[in-house]
Amino acid sequence: MPEYPELGALPEADFTEHPVRQAQVFSGVLLRVQSDEVRLPDGATAHREYIRHPGAAAILALTDNEQVVLEWQYRYPGRRHYVEIPAGKLDAGEPPLQAAQRELQEETGWLARDWSLLLEHDVAIAYSDERIHIYLARGLSAGKHHLDEEEFLECFLLPFDEALAWLDAGRITDSKTQAALLAYDRLRRLR
Repeated sequence: MPEYPELGALPEADFTEHPVRQAQVFSGVLLRVQSDEVRLPDGATAHREYIRHPGAAAILALTDNEQVVLEWQYRYPGRRHYVEIPAGKLDAGEPPLQAAQRELQEETGWLARDWSLLLEHDVAIAYSDERIHIYLARGLSAGKHHLDEEEFLECFLLPFDEALAWLDAGRITDSKTQAALLAYDRLRRLR
């Protein structure tokens, strides 16, 4: 069994890769694809392809009786429907909390009185720089939703413990939703 540093201590080795040549090979509405040559810590060079993403905000919105606001939405890349927490990309220069507040109302119609950062989720570190700021939203009140023109989804409420059971059963496979549910479950157990 490998030895790990004590909690709080990180290894001191520096494995930083330094860009030698950078090239954007695709730029779309949401994503940019980079193809870079980098210098490795030992002086050799390697090729890195990765996706640049503007970042996103997601919301674990809980009612006063611990029901989670969830969405049922078709996602084209996976060619199937997913159960997810509300989320959306950051607009240029938009602070993550402001994006979370905007997305919660736009997608679900809910407004929240109390907001706190639950965690930051680096989605796919091997090939993307996407980071999702996941917020806990409490003190909900109903409002009107305003879906984007090409957005089709249905919102529903699910008791928090049932959402955990859905995660365990494989009904919730979206990583941001899994991370949010598990982080909040740990938080409430620590109280």
